[in-house]
Amino acid sequence: MADWVLHVDMDQFIAAVEVLRRPELAGRPVIVGGRGDPTERAVVSTASYEARAFGIGSGMPLKIAARKAPEDAVFLPVDHQAYEIASADVMAALRALPEVVVEVVGWDECFLGVSTDDPESVARAAQEAVREATELHCSVGIGDNKVRAKIATEFGKPRGVFRLTEANWFDVMGDRSTRDLWGVGSKVQKRLAAHGISTVRELADAEEAILVEEFGPRMGVWYHGLGSGQGPAVVDDTPWVARSHSRETTYQQNLTTPDQIERAVRELAVQAFDDCTAEGRPVVRVHLKVRYAPFETKTLGRKLPGATEDREEFVAAALALAATLDAEREVRLLGVRAEMTMPDAADDTGRTPVRGRI
Repeated sequence: MADWVLHVDMDQFIAAVEVLRRPELAGRPVIVGGRGDPTERAVVSTASYEARAFGIGSGMPLKIAARKAPEDAVFLPVDHQAYEIASADVMAALRALPEVVVEVVGWDECFLGVSTDDPESVARAAQEAVREATELHCSVGIGDNKVRAKIATEFGKPRGVFRLTEANWFDVMGDRSTRDLWGVGSKVQKRLAAHGISTVRELADAEEAILVEEFGPRMGVWYHGLGSGQGPAVVDDTPWVARSHSRETTYQQNLTTPDQIERAVRELAVQAFDDCTAEGRPVVRVHLKVRYAPFETKTLGRKLPGATEDREEFVAAALALAATLDAEREVRLLGVRAEMTMPDAADDTGRTPVRGRI
């Protein structure tokens, strides 16, 4: 039997959970984001397929989504607890499948590791198990590694199954844009294009030395391999350990004074630090994210003198970063991230080497 990686991705997960709770919304454009008020500053968390037909997608400001949306569109607030419960039910159903290793990578997606001569049958069994347990639907990508399985899922949406392996990689992906590769965003796409690399096949055929010079020794090699669909093939079901906790807020009115910014940073720093305290792990570094009006984002970081469990020490470090911000510019978003020490049992990937299902 061969080893396979399956990528399970829930179809329009958040919107689907909302429609499941409100069946009368089925077939209507549903946009979930912020507090559900399109006049406020917030972004789309997810949009139903009906809303996506109007060009509405995740990450889009709600105000823009409202301009694109038809009259019968419904805007709903984010309900984290409901999605966490639904996600737990999905993962429990997948773990109940025989001889399957489950690696959770988000609320709505996971990798399955299986040994079988018929991966499509396992994929269909996974879809059926999820549907029976939650009434939700998913798509499944089949690959000989995680990269190919992840990309394959997009060809299977919605509710389908697609196989992508070394054998058909270039037939399927060769002429497609590098933007279609997992992990290649618009900025990387532009940097590749500057070297005459626009398609997946061109990336695979490029000189690795050019990519290393552009992206560095680690990411240059990674992007070159990505052109051929190379990637890790081991599905790891060991628990993931958080490296940090963060809190951020988009303000409905811009912060315009140092006092307003100081109060906001203090509040976020306390919340982030308390999240770390709940895990019983000291903090070693502070990060501050700022988005100036209209939409320029910067991130600052500072290593603490030593690992600390003193909240005021952490808050003071966050405020010290805030003091370096441009006092002449209005602020629309602030975020504070507290980076923790890793447990002795965890490696540098954030996963503990002690195996066991989560």
